[in-house]
This record gives sequence, structure tokens and C-alpha cells, in this order.
Amino acid sequence: MAFRKRREALRSILNGSTCIRPGSVYDATSIRIAEDLGFELGMFGGSVASLAVLGDPDIALITLTELAEQVRRMSRASTLPFLVDADHGYGNALNVRRTVQELEAAGTAGLTIEDTLLPQAFGQAKTQLISLEEGVGKMKAALDGRSDPSLVIMGRTGAVSITNLDDAIARAKAYEAVGVDALFFTGIKSRGELEALSAATRLPIVLGGAPEEMTAPDYLADQRVRIALQGHAPFAAATQAVYETLKALRDGTSPKNLKGIASSELTGRAMREAETKARSGEFLGLKK
Repeated sequence: MAFRKRREALRSILNGSTCIRPGSVYDATSIRIAEDLGFELGMFGGSVASLAVLGDPDIALITLTELAEQVRRMSRASTLPFLVDADHGYGNALNVRRTVQELEAAGTAGLTIEDTLLPQAFGQAKTQLISLEEGVGKMKAALDGRSDPSLVIMGRTGAVSITNLDDAIARAKAYEAVGVDALFFTGIKSRGELEALSAATRLPIVLGGAPEEMTAPDYLADQRVRIALQGHAPFAAATQAVYETLKALRDGTSPKNLKGIASSELTGRAMREAETKARSGEFLGLKK
């Protein structure tokens, strides 16, 4: 029931009339910080999943098991609903069905399944798409794998920048007809493209990045965009902070003179120290 409440919160966002910006999260600590700061939703992107779990680029090296385990850790650590980038579903349509089952059990509020050909095909430098027919089969399998009807399943395509706008519209309409809950678009470069996609479909839209001219929340809301991503700066910032700290220590800086270090109070909040102490007192008889 706890997971269902999170999924219903995501559905409320999609069924609303405004556009929100989710917080990019990638582990137990980052999702707790996003929750404490008041974000309505978290976004666990495929690129940060690969970086956080493997330290590898986003080229479909992470496995479903590794992704699901990280989702499980994040779901345990926070009640903030979050959306998971499930890439291509880790195989064909039957693998997609399994992916939905595993991520649902791990506690995600919603997930995206895309029609990109992954892993990259031999000898093909450019990004490719699977056929529309195979994409439809994957969306059907995703919906069939769902046991909790409140779990949000989004059909995702980057066709607008890989093939053309007409193909993107055809794919979006096909995925909508199958019964996905929302449409996730990447690669949109102009208002005209977004407006054409919005006019051709009826479902809530999630936008994976956009040029500066398309960042106004009211404009996006008018185009039925309910969630607009803004990249994964938190992971990049954390990487820079770790680098600077280790470099300073390696160069001989004393730990007490380091800059940009989280206070004990902030660290305590992130690790839920007060709650743990309270449980230690109640269950272990330890004095505060």
C-alpha cells in the first residue's frame, strides 16, 4: 500500500494542470535530500544509474538486476515517488515484461520504456530505433507485466531527432492506442515540434530536456507537459565535490581545512540519525 500511495502521487501530477521539475536522484542519500527539499518527484535516469552503480557511460551495460537493486535501496530510504528510466527494457518484449515486474516489486512509482535500439548495433555509429511494430509489442508487454494498476508506465521515443517528426507522431499515437499512461519525448528542439506532438496526442507528456525557448512552465503546461526534466546536475556536482576533496587531501590539506564539506547536522538529517537514535532507545534500551 505504501508503494501505491507513491504511484497515485505520480498519477496526480500527470493528471494535473501544471508542469513540475523533478529532482535528479541516484541513491539513498540523494533521494532523501530531494525529499527534504520538497521535490514532488524524483527522476532516476539511465545515465546516472550507470554512473552510480558501475562508473560506466550510458551504453546499456547496466543489468536489470543491478538497476532493480538500486531502485529497491532508494524506495526503502525515502517515501518520495520517483520515475525510473528503464531504457529498452533489457531485451525484447518478454524481457520488458520481466523488467516491469522487477521494478514494480522494487517500489518505483513509474517507469519508461523506449524504442531505441540497445545495445548499439555492430557497425552503426548513429542511434537507431526498433520498428514501430516492435515498439508496440514492448508497450503491450510492459502493460501486461504490471500487477499494480497504479504503477505508471510511459512510452518513450526519441524519434523526433533520430528519424523525423512524422515518425515520432506515428509512434506516439501507436503507444497511446496500446494504453500507456503517458508519453515521454526526447530530442525535441523547437516549439513547433512539441506543439505538433501535443496536438496529435491526448496523454500527459514528459519532456526529457528542451532548448531555452521551451523552459517556461506555463507554456509547457499549455502543451500538456506535466513533467520536464532538467538534466542530472546533482550527480555531476557530487563528482566534482569528491574530486576536489580527494585532490585537496592528496595535496596535503588538513581535513579541518577542507571546503564544501557537509555539516554534521546536514549529514545527520540525510542519514535519519534522529529516527535511528529514537529506535535504539525504544528497542535496545540505549540512552540518548
